[in-house]
Amino acid sequence: MKFIRDSVHGNLSIDDYELKLVDTPQIQRLRRIKQLGFTYLIYPGANHTRFEHSIGTMYLASLLADHLHLDADKQKILRICALVHDAGHGPFSHVSEAVLDVSHEVLTSRIIKNSLLGDIIAENYNTKEILDIINGIGILGQMISGELDVDRMDYLIRDSHYTGVAYGIIDIERLIYNMKLENNLVLDKKGVQAAESTLVARYFMYPSVYQHHTTRIVNSMFRRSLEKLIKQDVIDAQQIYQYDDSDIIMACRSQEGFIKDIIQRLDNRDLFKQVTSLKLSELEEPQKLFKIKKESIKKAELEISEEKDIPADYLMINMPEYPSFDEMRTLVSVGDAIVNLSQISSIVGALREARFNHADLCLYVPEEHAYKLKDFDFYNYLDLPDRMNKHDKQMRLFKGF
Repeated sequence: MKFIRDSVHGNLSIDDYELKLVDTPQIQRLRRIKQLGFTYLIYPGANHTRFEHSIGTMYLASLLADHLHLDADKQKILRICALVHDAGHGPFSHVSEAVLDVSHEVLTSRIIKNSLLGDIIAENYNTKEILDIINGIGILGQMISGELDVDRMDYLIRDSHYTGVAYGIIDIERLIYNMKLENNLVLDKKGVQAAESTLVARYFMYPSVYQHHTTRIVNSMFRRSLEKLIKQDVIDAQQIYQYDDSDIIMACRSQEGFIKDIIQRLDNRDLFKQVTSLKLSELEEPQKLFKIKKESIKKAELEISEEKDIPADYLMINMPEYPSFDEMRTLVSVGDAIVNLSQISSIVGALREARFNHADLCLYVPEEHAYKLKDFDFYNYLDLPDRMNKHDKQMRLFKGF
């Protein structure tokens, strides 16, 4: 038995078998993958890694398994799944995932099937069972990848700790100690306030951290560089889980032209500027915006760049992430009934609409081109949902949305 000192949870115990998993190249690589990508350019303390998050998630999985009185074998399985659940993350975590069009869960499955990590797991456990749990299948899967899982609990409190943004602080103990098994993983009614608090925390962490306006600019710049690295066969997209952050940075620095220019801009924090945005809260049906295809976005970028005489690579339309907030579907035990959190929480009802308040469609260019886009209107280039009229806006404000 050994201990790892974690800055969030304190001393975390780890047995010899788990240490074998930790010491594989696949898990050690996570030490070189930043949890929040380039967010350190906005919050200097945000240098924590996927490795820290993985061992923190393993610790919380233990707390939950112990509280639910799972047998020793299930407790071990849950800890292992928590430890390896992010093994497939590409460089800079979710930043690269958006370029690849393949989820880190799929890549994690690929790693476990074809690496030393998987060989060690197969020594003691059924690999398919481990993969099913990581992908949210079954009751144990709900604990790792569900509406209110230990993965989410750890990253919220960890991201809050390292960015210094207090919105992400949640009552983990109250959440865990009010969970129980009733055919599914459910939350006791006494834990509703803690669940609401978690939902509110994620709501505020989106504009403050995950979708911070400068974070989105930085991510857009990096993603375009990564796209070009892949198209030029500098890196192999099918093997992205073998690269770490430094590999991609060095690959960018070794290039010429656009890629090298972008990485130098990121190195020196010489970032593109947001010249215009369209608030989703101003649209009749904001969810329709997310149905716009990438091809339409790319076509609009080319049209705008030609019309405004801006190099095509240097003009970027950025779509916000869809704020789904799965916690709304958390199962809650109320007497003899099992209901969704949204059915008994007025806060959830308000946040269902309010989740679009901070999201916007943005256009980024280098500062020297910003003057060319004065009075720019997205509606001239994209097929967008209708804007709300003045009366509808007033009614929404009146309802508290």
